[in-house]
Amino acid sequence: MVGDSVPVDPKLLEILVCPLTKGPLTYDRIAGELISERAGLAYPIRGGIPIMLIDEARKLDE
Repeated sequence: MVGDSVPVDPKLLEILVCPLTKGPLTYDRIAGELISERAGLAYPIRGGIPIMLIDEARKLDE
């Protein structure tokens, strides 16, 4: 869902890492995704809850 209207807890964003690389994530508020540049994946946020499953992530080149 683009532009998810439910905000994500900033403290949660501070502790989340990419499940594939264990690297940092960037919050894209407009797209409603957490971006892992290192893995080339975008994890969706649904209802304010990050979905940190590799199978649910979108490849950044799509």
